[in-house]
Parts: sequence; structure tokens; C-alpha cells
Amino acid sequence: MPDTTPATGPTGPTLNDFASFYLYGLTNNPYQQSADIAKFGELYNLVIGAHGGLSIGSSFHPYQLLNPAGVSVWYTAFAQFYAQPNRIEMFGEMTLEQAQFLVAPPASFAEFNVWPDTRLTSTENPVFSRYIPFVLPFLVRKSPDALRWDAEFAAADGDRERLGWYLEAVKQAIQFVQPAPAIVLGFGEFDEQHPEGLIERFMSYREMLK
Repeated sequence: MPDTTPATGPTGPTLNDFASFYLYGLTNNPYQQSADIAKFGELYNLVIGAHGGLSIGSSFHPYQLLNPAGVSVWYTAFAQFYAQPNRIEMFGEMTLEQAQFLVAPPASFAEFNVWPDTRLTSTENPVFSRYIPFVLPFLVRKSPDALRWDAEFAAADGDRERLGWYLEAVKQAIQFVQPAPAIVLGFGEFDEQHPEGLIERFMSYREMLK
């Protein structure tokens, strides 16, 4: 009987290999889906750049991003990716070739689940019934290199006029899933330990919308 333990195959990447990012903005219909791989690829390249990862084929209201159990849409997207029998090869392509993939939006996130932080409800802030928040999520392979969004802002030194062409390009790139009158407000990283940070981003625009 051999005295060594048989080698086991690699189990694949973990959620710690990824970071959760999002575009956020305002619209009249936050929950819209698309299976257009090419369009999601264009948007991903424009916002994320040369980093492997996943697009999720839907935009969401912030209160759709966490289910009643507290599981995020990013975690669920990772679980869908991890369930693929070729996940090792896919992860290798993300790492070596900066490949990107599209995952279907989990149906379980179609329902609203208002968080303890209720500031985006129309009852608490009626302005958000006219200008409805939306989020487009991305799950991105971690890398020391800057994301495209951050690189463009750094190159323009935060000057909105110099960024005009880029922000307009992003606005046009989301049309397939968030058509006019949707507007993009910004980009951020989602912290599952402090999800209220996402709500703060929308609240920072509240006074301008009144």
C-alpha cells in the first residue's frame, strides 16, 4: 500500500481572487437584462480595461444586489462561474489573456430586498422615485494594474472637461442595457461588509436632483 497521498486536482480560484466593482447611475427602469456578449465586452473594455473577469447580464436597483440571506449578486456570479467544469481553464484565460465572460443574471435577484439602510426608498427620499438608482456590476480578477476608469480619471487629473469624451463613450456603451434617459454618475468598488457605502454615493447627488 503506498505511503503517499494521491495528488488531487486543483479546485480552482476563490472569491478572494476577485474584486466587486460597479457602474452606478440614474434611470427610469433599473432592472433590465441583456445577453449581448459583444456589447457587454465593449462596455467591460471601456470601464474595466485589460483585466480578466465577469460581466453580469443585467442592471439592478441597489436593493436587488443582496438577497434576503445577505448574499450578493457578485458572490452568486462567482458561484455560477465556479460551477463550470472548465473553471480552471477559464480562470487561466482571465489571468493570462485578460479574458472576460458573461454570466446570466441570477433570477433570484429579480425581487427587491430593502436593506436596513432605507435611504433610497421613495418613502424616505421621494426624489429617488423620479430619478431611480441603477447599478451595473462587474466581478474582476484582482491585479495591481489600474482599471481603465481609474486610469482615465488619473490621466485627466479629475478634470471633467478633459473626461467629457470618455464619460460620453461610457454613456453610449450602456445604451443596450440602460438606454436614455439613463445617466452614469460614477464607478466604485462594492464592500460587502459595508454595503451602505453604495447608498452614500447616490445620497451625495440627492440635493442636486431636487
